[in-house]
Amino acid sequence: MWRSKARQWLLRIPTPKCSPLQYQVPPGTLIASRMPSNRPLPTFTCLQNPRLLSASPSFNSRDLDDSDVGIVGNAVNADDSRESEASPVNLDGEMDESGSFGEKGQVLQEFGDSSLGFDDDKVMSEAADVDSLSSLWEESVSADDSSGVFGSQEASDGVVDEIHEVDDEQVESVLSLLQSTLVEPLEASLNKMELSLSEDFAVRVIETPSISGENLVGFFKWAWRNCRSVRTARVVELLVLAVSDVPELGKREGYMLWDLVKEIGAEKGIVKTEILNQLISMFWKMGKAKAGLEVFDKFADFGCVPNSDSYYYTIEALGKRSMFDTAWTVCEKMISSGRLPDREKIGRIIAFFCKGKKGKEAHSMYSAAKEKEICPQRSWLDSLVCSLTKNDETVSLAFELLDDYAKGSLKYANKSFADVVKGLCRIGDVKEAKKLVLRMVESGPPPGNAVFNFVITALSKGGEMEDAIALMKVMEGRGLRPDVYTYTVVMSGYAKGGMMDEACKIFSEARKRHSKLSPATYHVLTRGYCKMEEFEKATDCLKEMKKDGVQPNTDEYNKMIQSLCLKALDWRTAEQLLEETKESGVPLKGITRSLIAAVKELEVEIQSAENNIEA
Repeated sequence: MWRSKARQWLLRIPTPKCSPLQYQVPPGTLIASRMPSNRPLPTFTCLQNPRLLSASPSFNSRDLDDSDVGIVGNAVNADDSRESEASPVNLDGEMDESGSFGEKGQVLQEFGDSSLGFDDDKVMSEAADVDSLSSLWEESVSADDSSGVFGSQEASDGVVDEIHEVDDEQVESVLSLLQSTLVEPLEASLNKMELSLSEDFAVRVIETPSISGENLVGFFKWAWRNCRSVRTARVVELLVLAVSDVPELGKREGYMLWDLVKEIGAEKGIVKTEILNQLISMFWKMGKAKAGLEVFDKFADFGCVPNSDSYYYTIEALGKRSMFDTAWTVCEKMISSGRLPDREKIGRIIAFFCKGKKGKEAHSMYSAAKEKEICPQRSWLDSLVCSLTKNDETVSLAFELLDDYAKGSLKYANKSFADVVKGLCRIGDVKEAKKLVLRMVESGPPPGNAVFNFVITALSKGGEMEDAIALMKVMEGRGLRPDVYTYTVVMSGYAKGGMMDEACKIFSEARKRHSKLSPATYHVLTRGYCKMEEFEKATDCLKEMKKDGVQPNTDEYNKMIQSLCLKALDWRTAEQLLEETKESGVPLKGITRSLIAAVKELEVEIQSAENNIEA
């Protein structure tokens, strides 16, 4: 609509009498009107505002479409014969040999063609002063539209932006300087070159490899002070990328770059989020966690908003120095903002907190990802469950996470389920542990011996022997043979309750299933008999142990001898055991030997006292 209004007003501008040579219309800039070919060519005279016709010097007929009807210009003076006798030109500003237009263009016709649909009298009566055209533009055309169609304000005023061509020789001179060993200060050398700086010039230099980070920063600082066109976010971002990619970047160069960015940040809009992210990543690779955190804390000062990479790079930088508590404060901000990284990066964050024994924090990160419908990976669950089960307070969270395992991945989750069973038994929730084992039996993952042993041990220690035996039968029903440890813990449960006959039955069953038992299995029986003060049976167990090819250890002899001396005052049997240890080379504690001698002397004193009484 605004185009049609503009065209109408352009046609309504009155034509004063003046010389046809006062204004010349540049060839190739007129818009052709589709008019009958039998009409004479129009006469162009005394254009009121000719620069409107030449806003685009590269205009040609190929830019036209069917909607571009009419001629941009003033009404023509029909009495002026000099222009009407002018030689015909084609739309490229050249004449045909035949004196007519070439095939590229449309034939230009008079402005007064009736096909335009204007009444000449009406047009002349409504003609306004030239200033009315500008008011129409203000009402009908927005600044953005007008600049796109009529050209920028500077172009319409005859001012054309200066185009800086990069001087290749000057670029090569600067590169040669930056890649060499400097004899004098860099700034002084650059000042002597009298360079024609521009944004493209700076980009060419910065993107050239094999320049030290210090020289890149030095060149940019000098260019920043001497050329305003260099002060763009594009150049700064390229500089940060170039310096951070310098092989074996040193601490000094990294901090020089950061100091420069802080100085540049005084001008709003120059430092962008991507630039700060690259700086954090650079400090992360350099192992400078505190510097990375300082960059992160400057986002608000630069008017930037952290994105998911901002948080991730900062957490990784802090993780490199095991700053787990500080990293969690950054992670909390990330969760609150809702800007989470991709799955792979979330997995690394979870693994990082699990490594730092921050299972609860890792679980919060996991829950935030789940709320964002980011599908969890099995590795996340494995790490989380392992970490959570190590802390008594978070075992229940690990138990809940077992429901998040996909059915197809259960066969790979044996360790996670086993960790939860072990954790439940450790905190005394044996009932839930037993339920979990039965759930594993029913729907997977299939429990192994270790899982059964965790629960059987807990049940035996709690004196729930019937449940322990029942679970051991479930174990056997699944084709698993109870190992020596299983039999030992059940025997221990019976011996602890003084049920030595039941303990012996389990012991006999264990001997049938396993050719060789452990010293701990015999130790359960000897300790049980000593507790019942059946020392003869206890010593028989030691003999049976040696007969089965299992050598009693130092602890076994020490405890047996101490029981004989302190409870039975049987220093003779204790002395025999002492001789056995000497023959087998089993070392005993000095206090054990002294105990035998003390009991022996005590018996002599008692007998002497009794004899004196009788006398």
